[in-house]
Amino acid sequence: MTTATAANPTTPIAVGAQAPDFTLPDQDKKDFKLSEFAGKKPVVLFFYPLDWSPTCTKENACFSQDLSRFSKYAEVAGVSVDSVWSHKAWQDKMGLKHRLLADMHRKVIKAYGLWHEAGNISQRATVIVDKQGKIAWVHVEPDITKERDYNEVENQLKKLG
Repeated sequence: MTTATAANPTTPIAVGAQAPDFTLPDQDKKDFKLSEFAGKKPVVLFFYPLDWSPTCTKENACFSQDLSRFSKYAEVAGVSVDSVWSHKAWQDKMGLKHRLLADMHRKVIKAYGLWHEAGNISQRATVIVDKQGKIAWVHVEPDITKERDYNEVENQLKKLG
């Protein structure tokens, strides 16, 4: 459940804004609550359109293989509109190591301004939330079919210290 919403569900949340809190189930039906990481560690939210799609499959496989690049700095989770059951099947098939959060009602995607209205899916975006619960960095891929830049994500995490 989110506690705040973006002014426009298709306009990315601003750097410096308070991150809307939320609770979403992961592929194992365990709740992921953003505010539980406040004061402890930053959080990287990798928003992606759909499980099983070509770019998302390649991206999540690469991301999972290099998870330690990011997890040494922050808690990491993927977020899409898919169900916990789809996430679980995809994780098992792909051997994914990171948590996959199910935002089937699009509440978090809209609260973060990352809704791709035409497809009723998430944009491909990366959001870094700092330890204080503020948005530290946001990047939306202009071409939804293109993979995100992992080096840029790692560089942004390094800046948080």
